[in-house]
Amino acid sequence: MLKGLDPILSPDLLSTLRAMGHGDEIAIVDGNYPGVEHARRLVRLDGVALIPALDAVLSVLPVDDFVEEAIFRSTYRQERDRLEPVHREIIDCCARHEPDRAVAPLVGADFYNRVRAAHTIVQTSEPRLYANVILRKGVIYP
Repeated sequence: MLKGLDPILSPDLLSTLRAMGHGDEIAIVDGNYPGVEHARRLVRLDGVALIPALDAVLSVLPVDDFVEEAIFRSTYRQERDRLEPVHREIIDCCARHEPDRAVAPLVGADFYNRVRAAHTIVQTSEPRLYANVILRKGVIYP
């Protein structure tokens, strides 16, 4: 345990977050997501729901402000603008940490392809469907 760090941030996850560079992306996905199949690197957070994992990651990860969109969520099937309760929670959590950044919806294959290209996938035990988010790492300014 470390002072000031959310205990959800496991040693593997902290190491991954630190190793990521500017522009690298990390996907935090639900328990139904095919993480083993899609991951270049996989960090498991068994027993942790999506929102606490997202909150913990955003407590230490700077989000990229060099690009127009740096936070993405999956959608309910092909319905780009439909917001499931978990999507509202994702948006609210991101707004607490990054109030100037919008959460962009990515439909189906666009979301899956972006996850496959991500630096790391963090697999949670979130039971709700379509509970997936991608964060693009930014920089810490001097």
